Amino acid sequence: MESKKELNALYKYDAKPQFGEILSLGLQHVVAAIVGIVIPGLMIAEVTNLNEANTTLILQTSLVFAGITTLIQLFPIFGRFGARLPVMMGASFAYVPILLAIGAEFGIGAIFGAQLIGGLTVIFVGLTIKKIRFIFPPIVTGTVILSIGFSLFPVAVNYMAGGAGNEGYGSWKSWLVAIITFVIVFYLNNFGRGFLKLSSMLVGMIIGYIVSLFLGMVDFVPIANAGIVQPILPLHFGLEFKAVPIATLVVMYLVDSVQTIGQFTATTFGAMDRQPTDKEISGAIMGSGLANFLGSLFGSVPCATFGQNVGLVVSTKAINKYIFTFASGVLLIAGFLPKIAAILTTIPQSVIGGATISVFATIAMTGLRTVANEGLTPKNTTVVGTSLAFGIGIALSEGSLAGFPAWVTTIFGNSEVILTAIIAVILNLILNKPKPEKILQE
Repeated sequence: MESKKELNALYKYDAKPQFGEILSLGLQHVVAAIVGIVIPGLMIAEVTNLNEANTTLILQTSLVFAGITTLIQLFPIFGRFGARLPVMMGASFAYVPILLAIGAEFGIGAIFGAQLIGGLTVIFVGLTIKKIRFIFPPIVTGTVILSIGFSLFPVAVNYMAGGAGNEGYGSWKSWLVAIITFVIVFYLNNFGRGFLKLSSMLVGMIIGYIVSLFLGMVDFVPIANAGIVQPILPLHFGLEFKAVPIATLVVMYLVDSVQTIGQFTATTFGAMDRQPTDKEISGAIMGSGLANFLGSLFGSVPCATFGQNVGLVVSTKAINKYIFTFASGVLLIAGFLPKIAAILTTIPQSVIGGATISVFATIAMTGLRTVANEGLTPKNTTVVGTSLAFGIGIALSEGSLAGFPAWVTTIFGNSEVILTAIIAVILNLILNKPKPEKILQE
């Protein structure tokens, strides 16, 4: 009876599970997020020609602010900035193409100057979301969630193959490790019970990591090169305010607000069987805006909800706040102690891909479920199908926007999610004519 009570605590936000359960599920979230947190910083550091010390620093700030942003969402500041929902936040791949373009042309100071303005813009969006949320009913957010899942499929496959651009990409070793990891996660998730079922991803990744060790795929050099402690100081990278970077990044932040609604809807609908309230959505967006505003001062790349962690929440139904508090603590410690961060980055990408591909599939199916619950009427199928056709079709058709200015391709041609979201909103307004009083929740 005691064991059942403790196990059920994982499915309640405020309950107190056993530490072993918190440890297991918390580490799963850290492992699922760590590469996604680190890689955007590495890419930005390369394009802006940062030295080794500054590269390490931008990785640290990304880890620290992933932890801070998650805590803000768990424990809202002033009851307004944050959603009080079980999500993991971290450096977002959605922003990477735009940040690379800004960094290459204008420098890293312009990235953080634009991010500061973008963060303030998002706070304003969060304040007014109750008035405009009727634009984003479940048929739109479900479509966005579907596009998020679809956009993550090639990410997972690239990870399984060893990471695009890495030595050994597509090798039999990478695929062997990925498939072993996937099979273990799949088996435990579908046929396991209790602790093993809840820890399926972590167990699969541990075994995948051990197999990688025997195959010589783990590189311990980053651990040796990392320092012991490195402080994080404000305005180290400076701030530059330039019109084009600001305008470009503000557009991205506005579109990402739609994605935020989609991710939080996936979390509540998939793991809690309900739609998020207006207060939760407003808090989620405002919390993200505040964290990104602060992150720009310390040199952290923009944070957003992590799709793979949303999928993990949906698949396990474990929504307890202590799981995410523990995960945030690990990220904060890793951010201030480079040695720990380096250990986490030794996990081969093929292990991560093998563990997360089924998670990404869960996200897409959550979107499909959301859409199906709204009814597949002719108007709804037009909204969903046409939006996905344009969003995914243009993103996968390289050079299809070549006749437009480069920023058009950067914003609309490199992400399935952005164009899908915009078209879904427009088509739904035209076809379904939603009214505010029928959508808003108290």
